[in-house]
Amino acid sequence: MRYLTFLLAILLACPGLAQGLDIDAFAGADVIILGEVHDNPRHHAAQAEVVAALQPAALVFEMLTSAQAGLITGENRGDEAGLRAALKWDDAGWPDFSYYYPIFVAGKAARVLGAGLTRPAARKAFKTGVLLDFGAEAELYGLDRALDEAEQAARLEFQRAAHCNALPENLLAGMVELQRLRDAYLARAVVEALEAVGGPVVVITGNGHARKDRGLAVYLRAARPDVAIIAVGMAEGGRIDGVFDLVVSFAAEPRPDPCLAFQ
Repeated sequence: MRYLTFLLAILLACPGLAQGLDIDAFAGADVIILGEVHDNPRHHAAQAEVVAALQPAALVFEMLTSAQAGLITGENRGDEAGLRAALKWDDAGWPDFSYYYPIFVAGKAARVLGAGLTRPAARKAFKTGVLLDFGAEAELYGLDRALDEAEQAARLEFQRAAHCNALPENLLAGMVELQRLRDAYLARAVVEALEAVGGPVVVITGNGHARKDRGLAVYLRAARPDVAIIAVGMAEGGRIDGVFDLVVSFAAEPRPDPCLAFQ
């Protein structure tokens, strides 16, 4: 019952939660990408509300690896503590599982797929290169295509700012490539879901991966140009970077300055 308590608390705190999330807007979409700021519980409550209304055939989570998704059963899916333990959620560094569990419950009939890249896997890919890591389908998903000069510069600057100007310059290009790899992993999981169970497929991911101008949609369109995609950005205080079909905004969560970790 913990997830019901959590969801009720959010609904009471945010009257008109679904404002801007008209379910009719998703009609005809094969893939609905729901962005988030990971530690904002209002974003997750809104995601759960959309999933409950859509009842998608599949859910793809950035927060789960493929192996983790394979541990989900009919039994533990109905048990918050059991599912949390099975997934070893607390070891992965994501915000509290109570934020995400209502999404699993809302899409109770959906197949769950994971597209996450663990830290060890990311370190390995950083050393060996994203093309080798992704494998033979890299060309199909467009991962082998270099970014143009202006886009590469913009992404380098984004990574520089995201890491509080604290990363050595020689690491920034690798961070850009890892972001592209994560996007391609998400796109491939979506294709797997579409081929296995059809649509609609809902993707739960951060806003950076959800944006249509440089996120997973770029790689999904390369592999499956026939797929209709709708991307939703979840802003805080109206602020968000990127291109989305729909943006909804909630209050920002109080949080410490992330740059303090680099000092």
